[in-house]
Amino acid sequence: MATGTARGTVRARVPVLPTTVVGSYPVPEWMERLKTDHSRGRMSYSQLQDVHDMAIKAALRDQDLAGIDIVSDGELRRDNDIDYTLARMPGIEIPDPVKDFYFDYHEARVAALPAPTGPSPLGLAADYAFTSGQTAAPIKFSFTGPFSLACRVHERGPVSRRDLVMAMAAVLNAEARALAEQGAELLQIDEPFLAGHTGQIGLAVDAVNVVTAGVDVTWALHVCYGNRYARPSWEGHYDFLFPEVLDADIDQLVLEFARKGDDDLTIIEKFGWRGDLGLGVVDVKTSGVEPPELIATRIRRALRHVPAERLMINPDCGLRNVTGATARAKLAAMVRGTRIVRDELTASTETTEAILEGVTS
Repeated sequence: MATGTARGTVRARVPVLPTTVVGSYPVPEWMERLKTDHSRGRMSYSQLQDVHDMAIKAALRDQDLAGIDIVSDGELRRDNDIDYTLARMPGIEIPDPVKDFYFDYHEARVAALPAPTGPSPLGLAADYAFTSGQTAAPIKFSFTGPFSLACRVHERGPVSRRDLVMAMAAVLNAEARALAEQGAELLQIDEPFLAGHTGQIGLAVDAVNVVTAGVDVTWALHVCYGNRYARPSWEGHYDFLFPEVLDADIDQLVLEFARKGDDDLTIIEKFGWRGDLGLGVVDVKTSGVEPPELIATRIRRALRHVPAERLMINPDCGLRNVTGATARAKLAAMVRGTRIVRDELTASTETTEAILEGVTS
């Protein structure tokens, strides 16, 4: 677990059971068409950036209206969970940059072992700077981790998978330093492919520790079971993360529970995870909107295993694959359900304090 001094900076600015998101936000159909037009050379990069800026402002506004405590940029500059970062990774080539649909994956290959180039080798610090200029709320900034990035590089030549993963981790570490210099306080590493390679958790943790080394922010690690076109890519339980993940230099684990149920909460408790838990309480693979009371029930169940001061409330995964209207409704319900439990905790604390005061008076 991380031991940096920055862990409490975000917590100090939000209430108990803070609400947040995992990262991605719905892409409107008109934006899908424009992104595909850019891929096919029918729109300039500067025009696409204007589109991204507008969409990010709208996503931040939606989160603000829903009452989300810690917001994100919606990952709206990115084609998917891989390509935006992979296309900027030094040493990686994309032979055919044209896509039939913007959300498709590029094919990628190693031209040279990745290594940091410049203070912000991937340009993510500029993305964060734009977002921080649009909101006063705490920001979670997420990026795909080195293990998952390497999984999408199918032509490595003589480079081993481990060497590629660790080299990418060094580049991401340089980017994380640039993000911290821009004022980022909460950075999240997404490893969406890890659940499909459960025997590689040791390598993934080693790489995570390279990414986080020397960067004093609050660090989160998100591991899900895939969210490609609103369908899981794998099934299983989070016991594959342990005990190796206990050696990860991170502050939070962000996991899905709404779709999968509460069974894995006992795994978190069994193996003694002592950091924060990002509790997935909203299923992003269905268009149905959970009633606030159901969300409150999911939070109450988690409180049997993890104390309130170590819980953060979020959807299972990114919201990219639901509609904008569904995302707004799900976030609003998540906030209302969380407030139900917050009020219960406040009332319980006040009752306890009143009893103690009566005993000592």
